[in-house]
Amino acid sequence: MVKTSEIEGELLDVASVRSSIARHLGVDIGAIVPADRHVDGVVEMVLDATVHHDQPVTAERLFGWHAGLFPTGYSGIARVRIGGWRTDATGPMQVISGPYGKQRVHFEAPPSARLDTEMRRFLDWFNEDPTTPAIIKAGLAHLWFVTIHPLDDGNGRIARALGDLWLARADRSSQRFYSLSAQIQRERAAYYSILERTQKSSLDVTEWLLWFLGALQRAIDHADSTVDTVLAKARFWRRWAQTAMNPRQITVLNRLLDGFDGKLTTRKWSILAKCSQDTALRDINDLVELGALRRSDSGGRSTSYELGGHALLTAGFTTADGDSASQP
Repeated sequence: MVKTSEIEGELLDVASVRSSIARHLGVDIGAIVPADRHVDGVVEMVLDATVHHDQPVTAERLFGWHAGLFPTGYSGIARVRIGGWRTDATGPMQVISGPYGKQRVHFEAPPSARLDTEMRRFLDWFNEDPTTPAIIKAGLAHLWFVTIHPLDDGNGRIARALGDLWLARADRSSQRFYSLSAQIQRERAAYYSILERTQKSSLDVTEWLLWFLGALQRAIDHADSTVDTVLAKARFWRRWAQTAMNPRQITVLNRLLDGFDGKLTTRKWSILAKCSQDTALRDINDLVELGALRRSDSGGRSTSYELGGHALLTAGFTTADGDSASQP
């Protein structure tokens, strides 16, 4: 899970803002300590794919990624073959869903006897200079690898890493503040649906590429929005860095800055800050007097509050009349 960064109100340096943005987007920049060896393996794979995007991908490199994903040699309780392609010893490789006895086969991969040949063809194509745009090659590499399905488990994760490698080549940089993998996770159902349709059809890849490029654009749009929000939040706290606020006020203001659903009332403040409604009202009135909050004009039975106009302008948020400010 991507954990939302908390900005405590101090003056933020560039590294702090960059780390906050990365955590929001699900993009690893080497600044987050992995939780365990399994997470460490995913981080190592993604960093190797993007930082060393100019290096060829070999079978040994893929096996190294695979070993990092399954450091114990098991996926759950199932033994995973490490350091080699799948053998189909227990039957054909199938992607299935549904309860036992009523399972649906979404896809059946090529038999293991063909894997040496198929993977040689794939790696030769993957490493050659592209005759098509690198972004298109990223989409084709993802589809081709996951269709071969050469490993016992982890094929989707490695396919996404291979796509990230070609996206890094397209950007000519290992540093990206967007995450296609995170976008695919947000659109997981659509992702599996388009994969199944493509793999069960004549392998006309047009529909897949259109979806892939659309998901990439949506990932970039999401990143732009997230970066804008995080930077605006940093500017807000820079504006109020010298103003004394109690922990309750900081907590609730951060919730507002992250995007609070509905109207902020005294009752909701007391719930968020874990205090009485009398204490909540005092907190709110202090911020209204400072100009950090204002009473909403939306009306209703209960008085509600929103970020103050000056606070919005200073942070760079859109104001109530629709104008925007990007004052540094």
